[in-house]
Amino acid sequence: MKIGVNVPNFGPGTDPGVLHDWAQTVEGLGFDLLMISDHIAITPDVAERYPAPFYEPFTTLSWLAGLTTRVRLGTTVLIAPYRHPLLTARMAANLNALSGGRLVLGVGIGWARQEFAALGIPFEQRGRLTDAALRDLREAWSDTTAYGNGTIPLWVGGNSDAGLRRAVRLGDAWHPLRCTMPWLREAADRLKSAAYEQSLSVPAFAPRIALRPTATPVDSPQRLAGEGTIDQIMDDLDQLRLMGADTVVLDPYNDDPRETSNPQPAQQALATVAAHLNLKEQP
Repeated sequence: MKIGVNVPNFGPGTDPGVLHDWAQTVEGLGFDLLMISDHIAITPDVAERYPAPFYEPFTTLSWLAGLTTRVRLGTTVLIAPYRHPLLTARMAANLNALSGGRLVLGVGIGWARQEFAALGIPFEQRGRLTDAALRDLREAWSDTTAYGNGTIPLWVGGNSDAGLRRAVRLGDAWHPLRCTMPWLREAADRLKSAAYEQSLSVPAFAPRIALRPTATPVDSPQRLAGEGTIDQIMDDLDQLRLMGADTVVLDPYNDDPRETSNPQPAQQALATVAAHLNLKEQP
């Protein structure tokens, strides 16, 4: 099972130097994947959760590709309706080629109504637009003369049944975000059932979970996967491996933009997990 990290590419403390440090930390600790998120117009609904500066994912990952050598690079998640599918296909294919085949393209339908309005995109049609974009991406990438022959994994985000079914139809992996362990266990079974019902292959299971270490155990039934003592976190990862998770992405951001000005606690939490997993000793 691969272990990735979601790195904040937004907030008052984020600048090129901080992003460079994050890349060195994630790769240096032995993690497999570095992922960042996506917004274009930082409208009030976006800024409340993810304030400016917000570094656009394709340009940022292209820059980070030149600062790293091994770690894979991805989006969690690119909002599919925000860009023309052929533009997304071109940028993704170029980034994949320039990084030596290291791109993982996670996509989702989006949630910020004001941002959709600012971009002139109908919010109510975001599911249909995402389905069309995923089909167009695959069709574009099938033209190896124009787009190259690198394989770019498509992870489909979304915790809803619609997101799960979209992953079965159109994705290489399902990428649910920040859930409890009981929810993830039941969802992994639903993923297999949905694939069986549609007579399709089961996509990979690649959840993004929290990384919230605590000094004492968290006993609440609402405890997120990845929240609690290091023993609880390691047990969550082991259970996800047994569920068949292909990749687990750790998200150390705890919803307070001020954290971006002090990334050291999050990076220390990652170092603790890496040490327990012996990541540097892995081939």
